[in-house]
Amino acid sequence: MKDLNWRDILIRTALVLATVGIVVWSMPHDNRSYFHVEQGKPWQYADFTAPYDFPVYKSERMIQEERDSAMRGYEPYYKLNTTVEKKMIARFSSDYADGIAGLPISFNNIIINRLHDLYQQGIIEQKAYNELADDSTRMIRIVNDKRAASVRVTTLYSPKTAYERLFSDELLQQERPVLLKCNLNNYITPNLTYDRERSETSKADLLGGVALASGLVQKGQKIVDRGEIVTEKTYRIIESFKHENELRNENTTQNQLSLFGYILYVTILMICFTLYLSLYRKDYFEKTRTITMVYALIVIFALLTALFIRNTFIHVYILPYAMVPIFIRVFMDSRTAFMSHVTMVLVCAIMLQHPFEFIVIETVAGLTAITSLRELSERSQLFKTAIVVTVACMTVNLAFDWIRSDALTQMDFNNYNFLAVNGVALLFAYPLLYLIEKTFGFTSDITLIELSNTNNTLLQRMSEVAPGTFNHSIQVANLAGEIANKIGAEAQLVRTGALYHDIGKLTNPIYFTENQSGINPHETLSDIESAQIIISHVTEGLKMADKHNLPKEIRDFIATHHGQGKAKYFYVHYHNEHPDEPVDDLLFTYPGPNPFTREQACLMMADTVEAASRSLPDYTEQSIRNLVERLIDAQVAEGYFRECPITFRDIQYAKTVLIEKLKTIYHTRISYPTEKK
Repeated sequence: MKDLNWRDILIRTALVLATVGIVVWSMPHDNRSYFHVEQGKPWQYADFTAPYDFPVYKSERMIQEERDSAMRGYEPYYKLNTTVEKKMIARFSSDYADGIAGLPISFNNIIINRLHDLYQQGIIEQKAYNELADDSTRMIRIVNDKRAASVRVTTLYSPKTAYERLFSDELLQQERPVLLKCNLNNYITPNLTYDRERSETSKADLLGGVALASGLVQKGQKIVDRGEIVTEKTYRIIESFKHENELRNENTTQNQLSLFGYILYVTILMICFTLYLSLYRKDYFEKTRTITMVYALIVIFALLTALFIRNTFIHVYILPYAMVPIFIRVFMDSRTAFMSHVTMVLVCAIMLQHPFEFIVIETVAGLTAITSLRELSERSQLFKTAIVVTVACMTVNLAFDWIRSDALTQMDFNNYNFLAVNGVALLFAYPLLYLIEKTFGFTSDITLIELSNTNNTLLQRMSEVAPGTFNHSIQVANLAGEIANKIGAEAQLVRTGALYHDIGKLTNPIYFTENQSGINPHETLSDIESAQIIISHVTEGLKMADKHNLPKEIRDFIATHHGQGKAKYFYVHYHNEHPDEPVDDLLFTYPGPNPFTREQACLMMADTVEAASRSLPDYTEQSIRNLVERLIDAQVAEGYFRECPITFRDIQYAKTVLIEKLKTIYHTRISYPTEKK
């Protein structure tokens, strides 16, 4: 803690404040009673007595039925616009002042009379007509000045039906071919408009007459005892209490003291958790994606818990809380997984009415998940973990049931159903792992194992185009993996990185000795040109890794497996050929950087030694030992490992592993004595 600067303190403080703010905001700290009650089931909570007088509200179904019954007498209001008729008839008279071609002038009066009849009946908009005409008994009220008259909808017209009615007249029907050219529909338009204000007032009066309550519960009245079957009447009373409680909370000022209590509780938990990370896992704060995932998981499950509690038909035991330690265990470590899980469970427990049982069951679930999933390398492991976690939770719940119940018949088996659903939901951790990998930029062991499959596109191409490089990569992967196992590094990561560290050689495979068969194209090139081609396999490898979307951890192996070393063969050869000329070291230097993780250091040592071992004239134990000691000591002396947390002890272990493995690979034998004659 002493080496924390102000920036670190501000980041940690911001994380705590943001988490506390979101969690407390989501909590149901409004003193509502979130009972999970089912009709026909036993009452699971303590004896319930009415704390105050409250009405017994009708069910939504009953209220809706009464409202539907009241709405059958509802008549919407429409205003009659008398100017519409005058305007349309005046327009027709103006357009055909000289009469309609082919018809006597007296025909104009016939059409005007028919239009007048239509407007007197009333014309409403087509959409409103379609909605109202479904019910032949439907009535509306037509307002003309201060008078309102009820009219059956079937006596009204829409513009379409009015036009059809116009041509149903016998006189007009006879001249239909001529009249169709007159576009008489242009003179038919609605003269009844919906009166929203009067209609809404009328509707409110009707609905307001429906009573919401059907009785009264007095303060101190016993409602239900623990274990008593919830009848329809009891269920209605409990639901009424919950509704009344919500109304009271909406109409009163929130209990400030309760709010401050929640804030203080969550703040203490988050500070303790942050102090743990700062003391024992401070390196996680250097990785934004890592620390973001941990706090995000706590916040997400707190939000889901608050949501489930508010929706009382969903039990919180359905939530797979054990996903949190699974995710953190896979991408981080077991201790942090457990601390994160306990912190999250304690935060969520404060929202529940019976937190003790929840804390015990979910803590056991987290411990079981962490223990059974020490290393995730197969899909079946998650399936086994889900089963073990479910059995463990059910066993703990059974213990609580036996403690509370006098007989097996009094046990509530609903929780076991919820825990079974929880186990099924836990199986979704596998696809969610992929989502978290992509969201936060992690690389799981499953992904590494999939990348290690030599049948995938890139490795298959390497085996065909550059078989020597492919065999070299496999040997390096085995050597580096053994070193990682010996020093406690991530062996699977090293093996996968080793398989891809030389993929840049696919661009010009013939320029690398392991792929040559008698012909060396470097003989026609200068030392500088040859060095540039050799060095380019790092940059080409990074381009290829980007193209194939390889994880960042794998790209780092490609960039660091030569560090900032030199293409020594061509560098020394050029120096010997031009002893009096200054040498530009950059032309012979790899872009780097040097290794900055123990795994990258393992790969560098294994790569260098494996490549050099192919040039040994004879494979004796002494020659192999000398080669390994010389090469790795040179790497240490040149400072390749200064930026990674590898120790001299780790390096010594690496030497031992390399010597033993190379002896096995090249089958070194003892020298047999010569028989004297």
